[in-house]
Amino acid sequence: MIIHENLNFIIELLGTIAFAMSGSFAAMQKRLDPFGVLIIAFVTSVGGGTVRDVLLDVPVFWMRDLVMCTVIFITCILAMIFKSLEKKFRVTLFVFDSFGLGLFTIVGIQKGLSAELHPLICLTLGTITGCFGGIIRDILLNRIPLIFRKEIYATACLLGGTVFMLLVKYSSFTYTFVQISTILLIVFIRTLAVKYQWQIPKFYGTDQTSEM
Repeated sequence: MIIHENLNFIIELLGTIAFAMSGSFAAMQKRLDPFGVLIIAFVTSVGGGTVRDVLLDVPVFWMRDLVMCTVIFITCILAMIFKSLEKKFRVTLFVFDSFGLGLFTIVGIQKGLSAELHPLICLTLGTITGCFGGIIRDILLNRIPLIFRKEIYATACLLGGTVFMLLVKYSSFTYTFVQISTILLIVFIRTLAVKYQWQIPKFYGTDQTSEM
C-alpha cells in the first residue's frame, strides 16, 4: 500500500513537472515575460486536476500543501534557463506535453476509482485531468486548443485509459506495471499520431457570413 501511494505521488509529481515544462515552453514561444511564463506554467499544471477535484467535491490538490506549487516554480525557472540552450523548441514542447498527458490521465482515473465511481466516469475524469490544463493554456495563449483540432489528443487519453482499467480488472500484471505501461502507451499513441499525421475527420460547412 505504501509503495502504491509513493508511486502515485511520483506519477503526480512527474505529471506536474511535465506540464509545467510544457506550459513554460508554450509561453516562451509567445514571448511572454517571466511572470507570464510562470502563470501559464501554473495553469497548465493544475488546471485539469483542479477541475477534477471540484467535480469530485474534494479539497483541490495543490491547495493542501505547497509542494506542487514549489515544484511548478522551480520547473518554470529551469525551463527559462534551459530555453537558452534548447534548439529544438517545438520537439521539447511536444515531449513534455505528451508525458504530462499520459501521467495525468492515469492520475485522474485513479482518483475516480478511489471514489468508487462508474468506469466511464473514471475515464472522463482521466481525460479531464490530462486535457484541461492544456485547454486553459491554449486559450490564454490565444490558440485553438489541441483537443479541438484534428490531432489525436483526447483520443489517446481515452484509449490509454480504457486499456488501464481493463488491465487493472482482468489482467494478472502488477499494478505498478499497468500504471507505467499505460502511461507509455498514451505517449506512444500521441507520438505515432503526430509522426504519421493521424487525424480525426472534422466537419466542413459553408460560411454563412461570406454568402450574405
